[in-house]
Amino acid sequence: MMSLSDAVRAGAGPQELAAAEVPAEFLAAHLRIEDEKTFEGIEGDRDVRKTLHVGTVPMPELAPDEVLIAVMASSINYNTVWSATFEPLSTFGFLQAYGRQGGWAKRHDQPFHVLGSDAAGVIVRVGSGVRRWRVGDHALVNAACVEDQEASVQADGMLSENQLAWGFETNYGGLAHYTIARASQLIPKPAHLSWEEAASVPACAGTAYRMLVSDRGARMKQGDVVLIWGASGGLGAYAVQLVKNGGGIAVGVVGSEEKARAARALGCDLVINREEHDFGGDADDEPEVAVAQGKRLGRLIRDGVGEDPHIVFDHVGKSTFGISVFLARRGGTVVTCGSSSGYQHRFDNRYLWMRLKRIIGSHVANLQEQVDTARLFEQGSLAPALTSLFPLEEAGAATRLVQLNQHIGKVGVLCLAERPGLGVTDPERRARIGEDRLTLMRAYAHDSARAA
Repeated sequence: MMSLSDAVRAGAGPQELAAAEVPAEFLAAHLRIEDEKTFEGIEGDRDVRKTLHVGTVPMPELAPDEVLIAVMASSINYNTVWSATFEPLSTFGFLQAYGRQGGWAKRHDQPFHVLGSDAAGVIVRVGSGVRRWRVGDHALVNAACVEDQEASVQADGMLSENQLAWGFETNYGGLAHYTIARASQLIPKPAHLSWEEAASVPACAGTAYRMLVSDRGARMKQGDVVLIWGASGGLGAYAVQLVKNGGGIAVGVVGSEEKARAARALGCDLVINREEHDFGGDADDEPEVAVAQGKRLGRLIRDGVGEDPHIVFDHVGKSTFGISVFLARRGGTVVTCGSSSGYQHRFDNRYLWMRLKRIIGSHVANLQEQVDTARLFEQGSLAPALTSLFPLEEAGAATRLVQLNQHIGKVGVLCLAERPGLGVTDPERRARIGEDRLTLMRAYAHDSARAA
């Protein structure tokens, strides 16, 4: 009999998939608890390749509300960097805390941690309590794992007190041949996208949608000037497209001329290269430095588009946040979803309270926001931000690329998919949208990417 992995690769139907035996173990990019102290006392470079292993781990038992997915492709998010550097906390602490809840949560407390907060793949098993998904369905996974029996979830899944970042605060994430996810995390895969393109969507595109478009975010409207830090990165690339789709004016800040070219290709109305103007850096240490840099950046924005930003899209954190608070116009909004340069922010609060600005915290997206985002891809309104592509065996190198900020767009990882370009089940729609548009960002792949 054909193995389950071979059956998935061969495109077998639901009956064949259901008949194939689930393997006892599978290949996964993971951390090991014995490496937890690797970087203790090290102030310099914490190279993720020292702690991120690719090897076999045991297959977990499936809970009634979960599905087992054969992962065809995944992608790298910055939380994998945090995990592999054990900063600011070891994620084994998250797994241990989750495991103490008992029941099915105990499975997550292991001496290994399978990472990854994105996945696109084929459902190969469904739990006894799953109703709307079947073996053989193609799905994406939302990185927000919510407790769907909490009252708050009925208003917004992200308000759950027990909401966890899947593959970061839970085990068995997407950088693997198999993953488990709750049925309440599943998003129908856009049929015209390849596996690797689809895997670049949920964590970053959904997050950008909630930050900018959702009524729980900045509520961007037509004509808004939106400043986007890191406009050529995974989050930024989707933010630029959402701003342009919504009739806004996109102002991108990037770190190199190549990244500036990518931001312009995405549609930025104005691109500012930090290499030429020295924004960020020591702005995180002194609020007055942030104000001085904000004044210089503000002049560039007004010279370029005629106005101060209505919205500042900030996920960089410590090195930019003081500037962001200063730059937003009177009554404007800073929306933040992360802090890749550090969590402790300093800013001059006078520019917040006296100018009636708002700071909105945003985290991933609820399931409806994710489905709405996927619909924009199906319409051709959004294109994948995928650039570089690595095989699973080189997940460490892929994560290192993101750690050093040498990437543009999203860095993808092929898992069970044997080559790029597989998984397209609606070639007619793909042709209508256009190959050039769908693969726009692939021109900016890093030289070290070898899967494509």
